[in-house]
Amino acid sequence: MTLNIAIAGAGGRMGRMLMSAVADSDLCTLSGALEYDGSPLVGQDAGFLVGNKTTGVLVSAERADAFSGADVIIDFTLPAATLDNMQAARDMGAAVVLGTTGHSQAQEDVILGFAEAVPMIWAANYSLGVNLLLNLVERASAALPMNFDIDILEMHHREKVDAPSGTALVMGKAAAKGRGQDFDGVKNLSREGQTGKRPSGEIGFATLRGGTVPGEHVVVFAGDDERIEIGHRAGDRHIFARGAVQAATWLAGKQPALYTMNDVLGLND
Repeated sequence: MTLNIAIAGAGGRMGRMLMSAVADSDLCTLSGALEYDGSPLVGQDAGFLVGNKTTGVLVSAERADAFSGADVIIDFTLPAATLDNMQAARDMGAAVVLGTTGHSQAQEDVILGFAEAVPMIWAANYSLGVNLLLNLVERASAALPMNFDIDILEMHHREKVDAPSGTALVMGKAAAKGRGQDFDGVKNLSREGQTGKRPSGEIGFATLRGGTVPGEHVVVFAGDDERIEIGHRAGDRHIFARGAVQAATWLAGKQPALYTMNDVLGLND
């Protein structure tokens, strides 16, 4: 028996990659595809969006149609759409793999409330390698003394509109968690001008933008006379889609709760 997966935001770049990843998997099948009302893609066969043969799954603007029969809904859309998608998932008894970021605190609180009724994984990045890196960053931060300064360097393609990246921020939070720090109290998102001496315990960020880089992140632990660097380089954005589909196959059948990619990778065992 295969897993039924519905894709929200099916016509977007990530939505198409997700549908391609579902098509490549032997463990799941595409059961629905959602797009915004008025999209020219509505009514088209979803398979044509990724160059596949006819699937019989039509792109719909109605959540009741797109999510019908889905075991898991994968949402990489926009903050404004997330709450409605979560509501529909709860009404239909589907689990949710959420990759959308950029929500307000009020929106985040509502989404977290859905985890009481919906099995959910919410991650800023679904690359398996990035999530392993997050685990390593937290452990390294906890093990190293405070005289190791921590900086996070990230680079993405020229089209990316936010900085630092959501993944870089999550890495900073992992470092702060390892040290038992309040991230908001120690983060420094950029430096310029006469900054003065670096404060003890600060977690700094540096951002690069250019070319077509899918994503590169390096966490630097700089101590006295030694430096540790651990990082991840993405060669293709499809790694994020494949990781999200793997998360969906793991999540199916779980009890309502908020899970993480650490659970998917078995790092909490």
